[in-house]
Amino acid sequence: MTHTEFISAYGAGKIKIEIDPKGAARYISARLLLPLVMMPVVGIGIALALTGWIWTGIAVLAFGIIAPRLIKRSAPHFILTQALQDDKIYGEVTQAGILQITPL
Repeated sequence: MTHTEFISAYGAGKIKIEIDPKGAARYISARLLLPLVMMPVVGIGIALALTGWIWTGIAVLAFGIIAPRLIKRSAPHFILTQALQDDKIYGEVTQAGILQITPL
């Protein structure tokens, strides 16, 4: 199914879309480089806590741990939104098996 057919069939409600949540989380994590962002933020939080800025350090540490998890949790919605807007992402996620389309 081409991207334009996908958009029109989705708008008309003629297809059922299934998104693998774990696959979507891995895709988003790799695309946004979440581990590379999370590690320095956690390190900064620990450094702040050790240098006397305890509450600020704990807040930054919590943000570094919680933010990637929230991003991964919302990954299926992000994948669907991006697949509807960009044919390159649509091709990537369908080829990877993250986005599965079944006609109704």
